Amino acid sequence: MVQILKDYRGRDDRLPDERIRHFASRLARNEMYDLLEETVAEPDFIIQSRTDPKAVINYKFHRGTKGSDKYLCVVVKYEQDDAYVLTAYPSDEIKKGTLLWEKKKK
Repeated sequence: MVQILKDYRGRDDRLPDERIRHFASRLARNEMYDLLEETVAEPDFIIQSRTDPKAVINYKFHRGTKGSDKYLCVVVKYEQDDAYVLTAYPSDEIKKGTLLWEKKKK
């Protein structure tokens, strides 16, 4: 089964079961699994991957996650006619790279 996540531009990003199995336990330990959809739809920052020009890293800061406040990072690869989640992980900081998009401050 494949879930579809809508990104901040309204594009469909596939979330295949095999990718979920890859990172689900890591996110569950940090109580962040249920934040995937929100992170892709309403990121705080989007950074270009330094290792894959077709991949971007969506960052959203979440307060009150297990252990401490953290960013959830969701890596999405955009092919010509496809987009899919490669991985997701919690992080204390934003990786270096080219800033592609930033949420407007209120």
